[in-house]
Amino acid sequence: MGITELFQDLKIKIVNPRYLPFVDKLLIWGRRNSLWLLVLGIKCCTIEDLMVPGAANYDFERFGVLPRNTPRQCDLMIISGPITQKLARPIKVLYEQMAEPRYVIATGECSICGGPWKGMYSIVDGVDQIIPVDVYIPGCPPKPEALLEGIIKLEEKILKGEVRKKFLPKTGIPKIKEDWRS
Repeated sequence: MGITELFQDLKIKIVNPRYLPFVDKLLIWGRRNSLWLLVLGIKCCTIEDLMVPGAANYDFERFGVLPRNTPRQCDLMIISGPITQKLARPIKVLYEQMAEPRYVIATGECSICGGPWKGMYSIVDGVDQIIPVDVYIPGCPPKPEALLEGIIKLEEKILKGEVRKKFLPKTGIPKIKEDWRS
């Protein structure tokens, strides 16, 4: 029994290879327009940076960004505020628990480079030393318009496929060994 007969027995439809580019574009469009948000606010930046855009004047939901409660449902993490050495490991764990593909936006000087606490023994000099960041939004704190512009930039990156590049291996396509036991 071939694989196609097995799929037909299980009532699984096989996509015609001619339609794969269309299916790929449809998936990218869906990812772009349905970002589920995990807010990681550490200090005062959270109120000014992440709570104002959820209000009526700067509505996140018209861009398809919905806040969620658990990292396993989210694919977008917005980080604002300084990150301490103690908080670095939990941020990495939250990032690893997020659904693939996952995106990160760093907002404010504190999360981008450490802010006024840069160089202190207990502060990480930028969240990009812990997890990969897709979009940086400078400011102290950044305006809600800047955050919305950052989300639009991320959506454009998703649409162009630029965000996918960080998940690909740096050396090209990995080669499979002929003898898998060695």
